Amino acid sequence: MKIGIMGGTFDPIHIGHLLLGEFAYEDFGLDEIWFLPNGNPPHKQTKEMEDALMHRVEMIRLAIKDVPYFKLCLHEAKETSHSYTYKTMRELNAIYPENEFYFILGADSLFAIEHWKYFREIFPTCIILAAMRDDKDAEDMRMQIHYLTQEYDARIELLRAPLLEISSTTIRKRAARGLRVYYMVPDAVADYIKKQHLYITKEKKSNGFRDN
Repeated sequence: MKIGIMGGTFDPIHIGHLLLGEFAYEDFGLDEIWFLPNGNPPHKQTKEMEDALMHRVEMIRLAIKDVPYFKLCLHEAKETSHSYTYKTMRELNAIYPENEFYFILGADSLFAIEHWKYFREIFPTCIILAAMRDDKDAEDMRMQIHYLTQEYDARIELLRAPLLEISSTTIRKRAARGLRVYYMVPDAVADYIKKQHLYITKEKKSNGFRDN
């Protein structure tokens, strides 16, 4: 099968993540998109961090539950050591040798990939789908793709994605202030954030603060 991999913190997962997965699925004829939440480094493991991971995973479950070709992959979430892309992709290839993997990343990551740990080891493990959100950046993207292809024998394709000014940071800040986050995340995720009182400061929680 042709599998798209979307890695990240997903804190929380939002509409932009889902649209990117949908475009990759459609444009490249993929069979499934695997959402791969990061785990917690061992030196930061606390009850609070474990709870945060649990919430991130559950929000992904809720966000993708009605899309049969969207799957949750807990490979990194189960790791007891820090996760690196080269290591994860190497392991996924070993576990699922019958699959062809497509690693989905944004334009910023494409230009920064040479700073990733053992980045050269990523290229043989997957085809990279680099999301381009603005036509005016097309030439720069093509030049970077040409450079990485020539220099490292990378396999990279442009993924045209819609421009959405949505970020997990913005969502967390709104939730912390008790503001609604509907339309930025699936309704089930917005309901979960509200029910669990996520992203609200400890001070507000102790004062009985609830979002509307």
